[in-house]
Amino acid sequence: MNVTLEKNGELEAKLNVSIEEADYAEKVKTQLKEIGKKKEIPGFRKGHIDMAQLRKRFGKMVKSDVINDVVYDAVIKYLVDNKINILARPLPVDVKEINLDDKDYSFQYEIGLAPELNLVLDKTVTLPFYNIAVEDSMMAEQDKALRDSNGERVNVEEFEERALVKGSIMQLNEDGTVKEGGIQVNDGIVGPFVFKSKEEADKFVGKKVGEKVVFNPWNSCEGNEAELSSMLHINRDDVENARGDFEMNIAEMIAPRPAEHDQKFYDAVFGEGTVKNEEEYNEKLREAIAQSLQPNSVNLFQRNAEDYLMATYGENMALPVEFLKKWMIANDENVNEENVNEYIERTVPGIKWELIENQAATKLEVKVTEDDVKALARQIAAAQLRQYGMMQLSEEMVNYYADNMLSDKNTRERIARQAFIQQLFGRLHAAVNLDEKTVTLDEFRKLVESLNDNSGEEVAAE
Repeated sequence: MNVTLEKNGELEAKLNVSIEEADYAEKVKTQLKEIGKKKEIPGFRKGHIDMAQLRKRFGKMVKSDVINDVVYDAVIKYLVDNKINILARPLPVDVKEINLDDKDYSFQYEIGLAPELNLVLDKTVTLPFYNIAVEDSMMAEQDKALRDSNGERVNVEEFEERALVKGSIMQLNEDGTVKEGGIQVNDGIVGPFVFKSKEEADKFVGKKVGEKVVFNPWNSCEGNEAELSSMLHINRDDVENARGDFEMNIAEMIAPRPAEHDQKFYDAVFGEGTVKNEEEYNEKLREAIAQSLQPNSVNLFQRNAEDYLMATYGENMALPVEFLKKWMIANDENVNEENVNEYIERTVPGIKWELIENQAATKLEVKVTEDDVKALARQIAAAQLRQYGMMQLSEEMVNYYADNMLSDKNTRERIARQAFIQQLFGRLHAAVNLDEKTVTLDEFRKLVESLNDNSGEEVAAE
């Protein structure tokens, strides 16, 4: 077997492959034997057909398949052994049916060569990195959220803004009397703070336990079937009969009370014994907020880095465009001679970025392992669980949810890709010189908005 490279300019080439009978004969024989062992052949007992009959019945088909495999494997091996980076897959030249009575064959493949970018990713490169300042308003907002989520509910005698109201609810006639045979709920619960109508919610203001309040459930939720059926304990089919006023006899009101800054609260938020006083609490809270803001800074750094790399290496990057056009026409049924220029114009930016990304990953020695994927899955699982208020998480629980995510092929691929991107830009962050600035959240948002306006693409900023 002989494989040679014939360059056609800097970015296109042809691979010439010549094979002799000795290169494929043994493989053909092996595959024919496998057919004889496994295939049911009329007139022969399974496994008892001689080689001559196998060659007569299946020889040409097997030979054709084996030659295709042998030639393609030789092409890939040549590219790998000679460290030749290509775009897309090799494209066969002058595809036609071969004469299977011949013994020796020659084939040609067109290839598109990936340009060598000679990336410089070291301290001579300076990229901006924006940290978001933790403001007092953020501290106050997060402290309130933590106190509310770790607080308790207590019985109150007079209505409060976020109180739940319990009692019997009875449908009224237009004259305000209780409707005989109307809708009645003995153990009703309403939360006026979630009403869509402020007018209806205000009817509870100033009310006390033992008093009555007349309100319109339909107006309180703008006729939402699900909310009405839940509030009045009726089927959704019956909600049309629930228009008008209802009277609620208030039996109990329960209002939230935020947690106090005590050891019980500190332990619930940050773990037992981690925080022992107000000063340590504020320090930990500030660290936690800064950490929660960091992904925004990382996302903006990533975007700025992408823009820098595309401007520096992508803008004037040469590509084997004519090869790519041929490849697209041959491999995509939607592409033809008339529209290939439109398709290639849309595709080129993505090809350029993929080349930059791959060569940057090689230069920075990015290697994502299974452990990296699992570690990221655990981080994602833990973050999701915390969103549901589960702050103290056992390792077993986090691992369970992480393993469940990774059992889905698409989710696994998405997390693996995310792990690759994190490692790539994490290493780039460490490799280059950073022009670090601390900005307010509003200033950060303006930076993001400016970037989005200039590009038409969105960068998230929470």
